[in-house]
Amino acid sequence: MAEFDSSSENEFNCENAEDVSYFNLDSIPDCLLERARDLRALQLNNNEFTTVPDSVGLFTKLVSLDISYNSVKLISDSITQLKSLRTLIAKNNLLTSESIPKDFGLLKSLEVVNFSCNSLESLPPQFTELHKLRCLYLGGNLLTSITSAVKHLTRLEVLYLGGNQLSEIPAEVGYLHRLTSLVLCDNQLQSLPPTLINLRHLKSLNLHNNQLSTLPPEIVALNLIELSLRNNPLVVRFVEDLVYIPPTLLELAGRCMKINRVKYSTLDLPVNLVQYLQSAQRCVNPKCKGVYFTSRIEHVKFVDFCGKYRLPLMQYLCSPKCTSSLPTVTSSASDSETDEEDGARERMRRVLLG
Repeated sequence: MAEFDSSSENEFNCENAEDVSYFNLDSIPDCLLERARDLRALQLNNNEFTTVPDSVGLFTKLVSLDISYNSVKLISDSITQLKSLRTLIAKNNLLTSESIPKDFGLLKSLEVVNFSCNSLESLPPQFTELHKLRCLYLGGNLLTSITSAVKHLTRLEVLYLGGNQLSEIPAEVGYLHRLTSLVLCDNQLQSLPPTLINLRHLKSLNLHNNQLSTLPPEIVALNLIELSLRNNPLVVRFVEDLVYIPPTLLELAGRCMKINRVKYSTLDLPVNLVQYLQSAQRCVNPKCKGVYFTSRIEHVKFVDFCGKYRLPLMQYLCSPKCTSSLPTVTSSASDSETDEEDGARERMRRVLLG
């Protein structure tokens, strides 16, 4: 262990704070333990700690503790003695869900917890007992699920869950009414709960690098400043649809023959071309007399069912220009409702294209 010099330039210029980062420490020096009851901020990051030692419990007035970039595998139960602790940063260690003391929830003053880049397999239930928590950073772990008890963190403003193995998010996230930032990027999400509509203060929603094929329509009602969706099937498909691949010369010739009703038979054309011409499909746009073979535009039309439900119906058009002349909804909906849907669709279009 390197010799500790309390006069180091790494020290904070504050009587009640100490910065002993980058000292190759594996235990807390005696000279710091002598001042334990006076210190309010302690930085132990970038050292060689393998545990948060029992002696940390002597720093009863600590408001901020940073134990990042060590090799910590275990947090001593004595940390629960830090009743005034508001910020705990323990990112880039070797912590698992079992490393968290069972009475960790007694740290009722905690407002910021950063356990990013560890080996947490699940959200420790003790975290959901920290009712004053404003910021929770759990990015870069091994999380596969989030407990529904997350709803108890009603003061949470920032929830960072990026870089995990999440395939779904519980509907209870919608109870976190104070959230302004929700980071879910780099996971395996295939859908989002519609309860996100309750996050009226949400400004930033990061969803890139997931498996999202659809979004809940409620999302367009959020007043977001930042919405990141890149590298999701939803965006890839949307962009591919916008970048219309023009028909081949073969298809153009086939379309001309069909539209102009040119007569043909197996005596005039090879069998494979006859079969190709017979595979033509009529464009569903009533104002278009065109046909298509393999080059087509996917179009979702919402149709009323029994006057109660709107069912999505997949249709195919022969070209992008046909999309502008088709109604998006066939129903008894009022003009204002249709205008609202069109406006929401246009907002989402701008978001997807950046």
